[in-house]
Amino acid sequence: MSRSAILPLTFALILAGTAAQAAGVTVAIACGSVGAEQAQCQEGAKAWEAKTGNTVKVVAAPQSTSDQLALYQQILTAQSSDIDVFQIDVVWPGILGSHFIDLKPYVDQATIDQHFPNIIKGLSRGDQLLALPWFTDAGLLYYRQDLLDKYKLKVPETWDQLTETAKTIQEGERKDGNDRFFGFVFQGRAYEGLTCDALEWIASYGGGTIVGADGKITVNNPQAAKALDTAASWVGTIAPDGVLNYMEEDARGVFQSGNAAFMRNWPYAHGLVDAGDSPVKGKVGVAALPKGDGEGARSAAALGGWNLAVSKYSAHPKEAADLAAFLTSKDEQKRRAIVGAFQTTIPALYEDPEVLKAQPFFATLKTAFDGALARPSAITGERYNEVSTLFWNAVHNTLSKQGDGATNLAQLQKDLNRLSRGGRW
Repeated sequence: MSRSAILPLTFALILAGTAAQAAGVTVAIACGSVGAEQAQCQEGAKAWEAKTGNTVKVVAAPQSTSDQLALYQQILTAQSSDIDVFQIDVVWPGILGSHFIDLKPYVDQATIDQHFPNIIKGLSRGDQLLALPWFTDAGLLYYRQDLLDKYKLKVPETWDQLTETAKTIQEGERKDGNDRFFGFVFQGRAYEGLTCDALEWIASYGGGTIVGADGKITVNNPQAAKALDTAASWVGTIAPDGVLNYMEEDARGVFQSGNAAFMRNWPYAHGLVDAGDSPVKGKVGVAALPKGDGEGARSAAALGGWNLAVSKYSAHPKEAADLAAFLTSKDEQKRRAIVGAFQTTIPALYEDPEVLKAQPFFATLKTAFDGALARPSAITGERYNEVSTLFWNAVHNTLSKQGDGATNLAQLQKDLNRLSRGGRW
């Protein structure tokens, strides 16, 4: 498939360099569009251009991870050479891995070993390494410390406490004249982000995950239903009705404008809500997400993260792999951590004095990443996207008051049973 057939319909092209340099080649990389991702991708690309004499074409991917995956599948299935390097979600190797080259021949073992071992494991299939870790994620609770102080309240440790605290602050702020103020914002749109949020809710109530390590469906249980019903109670009360269509940047926009007391989001948001031009600069704290109640209740954070993979259909696989290795290197990850609060995949950088000086909250993140909740992509493989779609639709129906948690999870189990082929996936 030609460039003209794909790119005008899918991506907005942004040239990271100027005219192609005669001595080098041009490598295209698809980077995310959330927060500072695009700008920092371009900065890294420019540094690689200066080092190698090659040119990088930076392509802006959609904000929605679900739309991004669909687009990547279209391009890769067509065996197009338009994109050489893809920024991929941590759960996509099982879905897209057959389209990517093995990166082990292009990097040494010491480079691989510097990353979190669980991330490398998730990006490997057999002896092949299908992507290099770029930055990692785990869900966090953001809160307005100034408002907690104003109302003499503490950071909530349970979802019930968050519900009551958010309600108290919301009522107080509205009485003070801000009728646009809400207690809590999160990712409620029917997409992959909702899968992450809902897995956190369910696990925090001791409700397990969607599919167990043995392939059996575990999501249809009373604690999972209670978690979803609790979340549904927030919509239209402490959270706006519009949260049903919120992605990460929508939630950040409300919180950063000063119109929410609490926000669930990824660590990337910290560097933006505390930036110099942010209305809430200096007023924001970060904590572990609350826990539910009942047996097995705990704080649970979904494991996210983005990685760089090289297409099998690239005309320049060597240069593409070199770009991926450069962008995921320790020096580049350190730069991105300092200037953009991107969470490094290299444990040693969480103890780096320069990183901690720029981003003090990094000191609390390493433990969160070590114990983060993985989505069931390894066990469900190529069917993960179908599993996640069924799950987020069941959750969204519950949030939208189209059936309660128990009803929607019972239907979800029936749908997953048909998909799973007896747990073999």
